[in-house]
Amino acid sequence: NWSEEVFKQINDGGLSAVHVTICYHEDFQEMVQNIIDWNRRFESYSSLIFHGKSPGDVLKAQNEGRTAIFFGFQNCSPIEDDIGLVEVCHQLGVRFMQLTYNNQSLSGTGCYEENDSGVTRMGKEVIKEMNKLGVVVDMSHSAEKSTLDAIKVSSKPIAITHANPSFWFAAKRNKSNEVLKALAKSGGMIGLSL
Repeated sequence: NWSEEVFKQINDGGLSAVHVTICYHEDFQEMVQNIIDWNRRFESYSSLIFHGKSPGDVLKAQNEGRTAIFFGFQNCSPIEDDIGLVEVCHQLGVRFMQLTYNNQSLSGTGCYEENDSGVTRMGKEVIKEMNKLGVVVDMSHSAEKSTLDAIKVSSKPIAITHANPSFWFAAKRNKSNEVLKALAKSGGMIGLSL
């Protein structure tokens, strides 16, 4: 429920950057509408927020007393079955994309599937395109093999932006020691989930 009040709270809290989900299961056109909605917010609340697109925007936000809003996908559904849409999404300002959101996608296996076949052939090509463009590969809701595959396939470190170690709590999307070690060895990062 984004609003001026929420943006003021974020600003008062001193947050220089926020990763905002602009897609759960939307297709490309629905995701574009979400971006249109955000563009209106950027215009209406420009003294509080702006669209973040690079690491330098975090420092810019800090220096200006504003918050950089970074776009991310919980799911790769907006690229539909067209790898070329990865580039279009990047041009629209998307900087994070999960290959799966709990269930099987065209790119990989989600953490709630019984059979984890790993990153798909399409998923491997999607990862290569994401690496080329500078879109972070996020495996927060992906299954074990898919996450390990993404770490191996990606030429850049991946991120698990919101999950926890399985040894803390054995939830399906939390990550095993094997995944955490492979992630650390590859230079990737994990953001803990409340």
